[in-house]
Amino acid sequence: MTSKHEHYYVPAQSAWPIVGALGLFLIAYGAGTYVSQLKSDGGHGSYVLLAGIAVILFMLIGWFRNVIHESMSGLYSPQMDRSFRQGMSWFIFSEVMFFAAFFGALFYARMVAVPWLGGASNNAMTNEVLWPGFSAGWPLLKTPDGTETQAMGWNGLPLFNTIILLTSSITLHFAHLGLEKGKRTALTLWLGLTILLGLAFLILQGEEYVHAYTELGLTLQSGVYGNTFFLLTGFHGMHVTLGTLFLLVLFFRVLKGHFSAERHFAFQAGSWYWHFVDVVWLCLFVFVYVL
Repeated sequence: MTSKHEHYYVPAQSAWPIVGALGLFLIAYGAGTYVSQLKSDGGHGSYVLLAGIAVILFMLIGWFRNVIHESMSGLYSPQMDRSFRQGMSWFIFSEVMFFAAFFGALFYARMVAVPWLGGASNNAMTNEVLWPGFSAGWPLLKTPDGTETQAMGWNGLPLFNTIILLTSSITLHFAHLGLEKGKRTALTLWLGLTILLGLAFLILQGEEYVHAYTELGLTLQSGVYGNTFFLLTGFHGMHVTLGTLFLLVLFFRVLKGHFSAERHFAFQAGSWYWHFVDVVWLCLFVFVYVL
């Protein structure tokens, strides 16, 4: 008696993981070096950072190309589909933990460090010793050396970007519905509109940073408020950039006739990631801009 076994495709050894690890190392080293050298001539950190970004883009193009080829060749079984779903789920979970660490730093600064420095919890002399004349409050608009800045308001560009991202989640949902119903024209239009909204968000965030640096005096050197503001919004902007690239790849695949109503996990994975990025922005908007 013979039994049928579901085949499981095992890809050949690939260099892309180590290439990606190298790119991430260059980004981490370059970004750290660049920030530490901001008050000097900038040094070589910016060049290393750009090199790391270039390596990551090269890795993404090559790895995406290989996976797309394998998928379109019919090498993937339903078991592989389940593996992809589990992998994407764990990846998004790791991203949740990533942002949880930064939100945790923000809450610690606001709820623990600042009140303690202001003399809370029977430490009435703390601010007189560490920071004479310090007044506890958030956001901190003055650094120990006397540098003053202004807080970024929630209205204006941040509010517009919130509306843009919320709208992009809706348009991407309509694109997904078009794919499931076999409406390729609607799929293409809604997905293209989602990409345009993502690009609009990035452009407006760039304008917001220019406004912060030139008019508000809000920079990475603006104490703990400036640090947390740019780390949280900057890393989120990086995720929006990657998400937009992800959707752009899906858009070109749609134009080539890829995906069907039954098999389209790559599209679904991109949708998961984009909705996750939108949820993170909502948390950012509330805890960084509004409160």
